[in-house]
Amino acid sequence: MGDAAAAAAGTWRLGDLEVNRLGYGAMRLTGNGVHGNSDGPPVDRAAAVRLLHEAFDQGVDHVDTASFYFSPLRSANELLGRALAGRRGHRVTVVTKVGPGRTPDGEWYTMARPEQLRAQVEENLRQLGTDHLDVVNLRRNGPDVESVAEHFGALAELQRAGLVRHLGLSNVRPEHVHQARAIAPVVCVQNSYGLDRRLADENGLLELCGELGIAFVPFFAISGTAREAAPAAERDARVRAVAEAHGATPAQVRLAWTLHRGPHVLAIPGTRNPEHLRQNLAAAALRLTAAELALLDAPAG
Repeated sequence: MGDAAAAAAGTWRLGDLEVNRLGYGAMRLTGNGVHGNSDGPPVDRAAAVRLLHEAFDQGVDHVDTASFYFSPLRSANELLGRALAGRRGHRVTVVTKVGPGRTPDGEWYTMARPEQLRAQVEENLRQLGTDHLDVVNLRRNGPDVESVAEHFGALAELQRAGLVRHLGLSNVRPEHVHQARAIAPVVCVQNSYGLDRRLADENGLLELCGELGIAFVPFFAISGTAREAAPAAERDARVRAVAEAHGATPAQVRLAWTLHRGPHVLAIPGTRNPEHLRQNLAAAALRLTAAELALLDAPAG
């Protein structure tokens, strides 16, 4: 990747696929319709492809997506498929997820049964225009899912059939990682995590992934709890102070903090704004001091 911005944070392996630790999340490309997002009208298709190509040119070789990332006029997989079709020389690892589902009009329905996962995998294949998926995460949909074994076993069958290269998990607890690893290797765990949302520290999931060599891939690393409530004012002030010291933005500091959590921690910030994309990628080179990390980590209040 040479001097590409995304390469500045180093790499990690998803199975046999080496990726830069700073990647890209495609959800926001769709506009309204996913997880209550209010990102405005759908982005122009040509603009979305240009943004993805810029990301690839800057070293992004790990993109997170899903077939259920769509709005009335846009599909993340469709946009990503278009962008990849024009860059066959670039090796981009695409990570998608299955488990939840949405009706064509956008309504969510309960988690798919194990025998329905093949159809979800095939839908991702169709939308992305490929014959196999690099990584498929089983996303646990709802607190009532105590065991992932049956669902993960169904995905392991699809892996043996050649439809899926590697398997991962999303929205899980430590016990789910152990359940899945008893069936097949787990290359990544994707959970909500950030400076203001630290459940993976409290339940040991972040540490467990590091011990097992599994990539931990936070989503909402920038927004944190802001999707439900504003971050603590004191913590937010600390973030701004560190940002000012580096001539950076608060979002860049939050991404840098995430990447400092361990060499196995990746980040997949999403945006449809080219300038925000460049700022996010520049965060890969932001190095925080031990004192700054201690300040950010200190309890608020």
